[in-house]
Amino acid sequence: MKGLRQQAVMAIGQELNRRALGGPTPSAWINQVRRRSSLLGSRLEETLYSDQELAYLRQGEEAMQKALGILSNQEGWKKESQQDNGDKVMSKVVPDVGKVFRLEVVVDQPMERLYEELVERMEAMGEWNPSVKEIKVLQKIGKDTVITHELAAEAAGNLVGPRDFVSVRCAKRRGSTCVLAGMATDFGNMPEQKGVIRAEHGPTCMVLHPLAGTPSKTKLTWLLSIDLKGWLPKSIINQVLSQTQVDFANHLRKRLESYPASEARC
Repeated sequence: MKGLRQQAVMAIGQELNRRALGGPTPSAWINQVRRRSSLLGSRLEETLYSDQELAYLRQGEEAMQKALGILSNQEGWKKESQQDNGDKVMSKVVPDVGKVFRLEVVVDQPMERLYEELVERMEAMGEWNPSVKEIKVLQKIGKDTVITHELAAEAAGNLVGPRDFVSVRCAKRRGSTCVLAGMATDFGNMPEQKGVIRAEHGPTCMVLHPLAGTPSKTKLTWLLSIDLKGWLPKSIINQVLSQTQVDFANHLRKRLESYPASEARC
């Protein structure tokens, strides 16, 4: 029944759009119908999800709005490191969130290729990123949102022991820009694991868009916010998170160079 309802909503929307776009200039009443049908469609879509699924969808949207809000505020950022290739990490302290880190890099690959690797092949990240042992999609909700379980590797010479994360993640396109956002969530089928500390992602996101004037290259901005839990000196935490972002950029480049788009799809 769920599948039939989805098909019905899609069919209604397509038919209304076809009719509305059929004439040279849609009249006022057609525009009214389209607005009402859009509202009707959104209400029908809500009936396709359980209350818990709707809560996850809203949480994913909240994570995206919070993360983009942090990135949009240009004040207070301090440089943590800058590499010879131009990669740089900055940080700032955000009220009610804590210290966040911002990576800015340019990757010599088109945006679609990064999207493919970071979203469509998310579960393969453990193959090329040593800081990740495993990422598993626990549940997919709609076309944009997933619940994931991530098992992180030990860091800083094993000073930072095993951590895992349960997160809601969503990926959305806004014009030529793609935003991948997420934050910690509760998922009943993935309780805390013995011997592993359950850490939490705060509002975090990656923003991808073609480099101005060079669409074959991609500007990647990664906002990282993590509560590692446990007892750890702040100096260790700051060092680990900053270095994690630098290492990620290097490993991502190697992955993209080693596996062209056609091979990655195989």
